[in-house]
Amino acid sequence: MGTAVEFWLDLNEEQSDLRDWVHGFAEQVVRPAAAEWDEREETPWPILQEAAKIGLYGFEFLINTWSDNTGLSLPIANEELFWGDGGIGMAISGTSLAVAAIYGSGTPEQLVEWVPQCFGDADDPKVAAFCSTEPEAGSDVASMKTRAVYHEATDEWVLTGQKAYATNGGIANVHVVTASVDPALGSRGQAAFVVPPGTAGLAGTKKLKKLGLRASHTADVFLDDVRIPGSCLLGGKEALDERLDRARNAAPKNKNAAMRTFELSRPAVGAQALGIARAAYEYALEYAKNRVAFGRPIIENQAIAFALADMKTEIDAARLLVWRAAWMGRNDKPFTAGEGSMSKLKAGEVAVAVTEKAVQILGGAGYLREHPVERMFRDAKIYTIFEGTSEIQRLVISRAISGMQIR
Repeated sequence: MGTAVEFWLDLNEEQSDLRDWVHGFAEQVVRPAAAEWDEREETPWPILQEAAKIGLYGFEFLINTWSDNTGLSLPIANEELFWGDGGIGMAISGTSLAVAAIYGSGTPEQLVEWVPQCFGDADDPKVAAFCSTEPEAGSDVASMKTRAVYHEATDEWVLTGQKAYATNGGIANVHVVTASVDPALGSRGQAAFVVPPGTAGLAGTKKLKKLGLRASHTADVFLDDVRIPGSCLLGGKEALDERLDRARNAAPKNKNAAMRTFELSRPAVGAQALGIARAAYEYALEYAKNRVAFGRPIIENQAIAFALADMKTEIDAARLLVWRAAWMGRNDKPFTAGEGSMSKLKAGEVAVAVTEKAVQILGGAGYLREHPVERMFRDAKIYTIFEGTSEIQRLVISRAISGMQIR
């Protein structure tokens, strides 16, 4: 018999320290400000600056979390941050989606050039936007209408189109935009581009009014003959031409720029949903232990106690899926059964169910803004919609497990 290999889920010292550090920031800085920024529906720049000052917002933080070869540091940090508040959490972490796009599709030189500009610095923090969704191309990425045309004489790309629901759209220092280079190839004919700060022709709408995550800026973005240098094509022209040639010659399907970004980010997004769910569960648990009805704490009723038991079980089950997917993604293990999508699907559905149940446990009090569970309930809903709806996650998983083109 071979030597037994240990299996454990204990966090190492660095991971424990990271968790405690982010939790402290979430508890002391984020939570006390959550209701105010939800009400104001504005980007919480002062809190972004606080995060930048302590090193929680910036390229270095992402490098440090990404260098953890278990893949767990980013989900751990996200869960704690979003335990503090979903809206402020998204204001702080929204930039990382653009960074994931640059990381996933860009060259090392592009990474060094653009990522620091996504964050700015502690004195003058900036944000970045990833612009992929369109009014008629959300889940149906292949229907993208935004076009990128190359002008060889000037070595420029010209981008034209409209993007919808872009986090930090219009207020970002750096916009990463996906566009179709060869519409005939559908999603395989798309590429991602960096639009540098101050580029003419890019404009965002005013901040969209949302159900939840209200502290995070969401807007539509219009691209009107936006001219950018050839060097702003992520991955470079040579790699794009090779990829398009392969696609035209019906080689195996290449994943497009948007899908590559989403695959890298799905477990991290699942961890955000987990943080919101855990916050609501903990609040409901404390409330149930202290709220007296019919002469005893309501947790002594099985209906309440069992609901809380289910909430805790579902949160822990979702976390295991998130951690597995994060580990697989970091260690280049193929998602043969759509494991990345599984983690996002489960965590999003759990966040909606748990926050809704938390409101129910608080009864009439849960419906009041005086208690945070109504905000958590609103914040959770987006996790079954953005970064691939629950239905799209099920499509990815079903195609992976069946090997068939389920529609």
